[in-house]
Amino acid sequence: MTVSNQMMKGLLDGAILGLIAQGETYGYEILEKLKEKDFPEISDGSIYPVLLRLGKKGYVSTQMKKSDTGGPKRKYYSITGSGLEELEIFRNKWTYLNRGMNNLMRSVEDAE
Repeated sequence: MTVSNQMMKGLLDGAILGLIAQGETYGYEILEKLKEKDFPEISDGSIYPVLLRLGKKGYVSTQMKKSDTGGPKRKYYSITGSGLEELEIFRNKWTYLNRGMNNLMRSVEDAE
C-alpha cells in the first residue's frame, strides 16, 4: 500500500529526527532503518532534502567522516538540542493525532 506524498511529507521530519536521536547516522543508514521499522517505502532522493531542511532549521548538525568500508567520506547527522525539542513537539502532536484517528476509526468499525 502506498502512502500519499502529503502524508509522508508531514511524517518524515519526525521519523528522521527520531532515528537521528538514537545516535549519529548517515543518509543511507537512515533509509535502511526506516525499512527495518516497516516505514512506508521512500526513495533515496526524498530523504536528502529532508535532511537538508532539518540542518537549515538547526535541528541536526553534520560532520564528514571517513567511511568504515574504505569508500568515500560520508556526511553523518547528529541531533541538536533544538532538534530534541522539535522531536518532543512532534511526538506530542503525533500522540494527540493518533489517539483521535484511532478513536474515529473504532467508531466507524462499530457503526458497520
